Amino acid sequence: MYPGAHAVTTPDRPAVIMSDTGATITYRELEENSLRLAHRLLDNGFRRGDVIAVLSGNDARVFEVYWAAQRTGLYVTAINRHLSPDEVAYILADSGAQALFLGPGMTATLPAQVHYAVAMDGATTEIAGPWLDYAAELAAGSTAPLADQPRGGDMLYSSGTTGRPKGVRPPLPDRQVDEPGDQMVLLFGGQLGFGSDTVYLSPAPLYHAAPLRVCAAVQAVGGTAVVMERFDAEDALKAIERYGVTHSQWVPTMFVRMLKLPDEVRSRYDLSSHRAAVHAAAPCPVEVKQRMQDWWGPILHEYYSCTEATGLTWMRPEEWAAHPGSVGRPILGVLHICDDEGRELPAGEVGTVYFERDERPFEYHNDPDKTRGAEHPHHPNWTTVGDIGYVEDGYLHLTDRKAFMIISGGVNIYPQEVENVLALHPAVADVAVIGVPDPEMGERVLAVVQPAPDTTPDAADLIEYVKARIAGYKAPRAVEFVDQLPRTPTGKLVKGPLRQRYSAARP
Repeated sequence: MYPGAHAVTTPDRPAVIMSDTGATITYRELEENSLRLAHRLLDNGFRRGDVIAVLSGNDARVFEVYWAAQRTGLYVTAINRHLSPDEVAYILADSGAQALFLGPGMTATLPAQVHYAVAMDGATTEIAGPWLDYAAELAAGSTAPLADQPRGGDMLYSSGTTGRPKGVRPPLPDRQVDEPGDQMVLLFGGQLGFGSDTVYLSPAPLYHAAPLRVCAAVQAVGGTAVVMERFDAEDALKAIERYGVTHSQWVPTMFVRMLKLPDEVRSRYDLSSHRAAVHAAAPCPVEVKQRMQDWWGPILHEYYSCTEATGLTWMRPEEWAAHPGSVGRPILGVLHICDDEGRELPAGEVGTVYFERDERPFEYHNDPDKTRGAEHPHHPNWTTVGDIGYVEDGYLHLTDRKAFMIISGGVNIYPQEVENVLALHPAVADVAVIGVPDPEMGERVLAVVQPAPDTTPDAADLIEYVKARIAGYKAPRAVEFVDQLPRTPTGKLVKGPLRQRYSAARP
């Protein structure tokens, strides 16, 4: 299925609602506008396999552009709106995008290869030649049916938490847009029970893989995607009540912020419509998840995957009590845990997480070295994104990213474990744990803490708090306090700048 089918049967049903303003695009409007844009792209010479880019905040019209590309065999590159102009220019050049759709409040300077530039109202443009107006382009587009609608795809860029963003280019499917086979519909729709009655709340940025792909999967089955312009803990609860949300997706930092709301705020909203909440993007502390289940009931699903779609694990609510801390069992790909030489490890031993697929599911665009670096040394169709973990009773437990692991005195320390402990301390709003150089131990553990409002946490107290809960050798040796930690809007810590800053301060 795809939205055009629902434009015939339920034309007035909302395909997307912006939660703050209530701005809505119906299935009739989504079908007509995406068709008009598809014609304009074809009129401007775009053909299967070409790339178009979108630079926008969360805006309902992103889905008009998305489905225009999906019905013409194009790749969509959604660009992080928080990137600097130089970083945006890098992605435009690296992706080879020949079109750019610019959202309200965005600014961009076009590289030479972009020959079709469309600005939505409120965009700021810097270019010698004229930008085209989005509404005018819609009006100029034909509504004649397209005889050929090859399914497109997305080429999204990784978060760049450990380096420069990498373009993830999967092969395009060999089918029409209205033919079955959409992996997100099959996997997410099957696990969560998506249907035409689904009202799905997405509080994260649409340039990120999961929000964009899952919202599109909801539209493919005829449900409604409710999109927050930006996450706010209380506003999220309001949206569940206001729109009768049935399904939602979160990252653990959002759970923490909702749990820290006053009890009278948390109990103010009717959440009875809420049937399934799924979380991912970062490991969730066991205590955080337990408190969320105590509040929302046994509706929390969890999955582990990545922009590269190397594989997918899933943890259902009824499984979690017996396997706390796990991210579930594989439902896409065969799971392997391997050591640094590529040897497969037995259950319970920590190593690099690989997924085996029938063929490699992606390549890093313009970077064959990085593509090879993601492959197992002996099995090219086993791929990894550098996460480490172990398997117990068939369930995957993530430990951390290999790039973040601290080796102190020859002992491996996983920062995520320490961060999980500190995350729920009442005086801690946010925390990052990193390794810094130490002349004797090689590295030592440093906690970088953003204090909660109206608190003045003491470093020694925080260190003792950790020692009381996990092994003492894992506890920070020092604590630094900062006003704000570098996180992507999807909740991932960007540790590179922190490590550079504090490593330079401690030669």
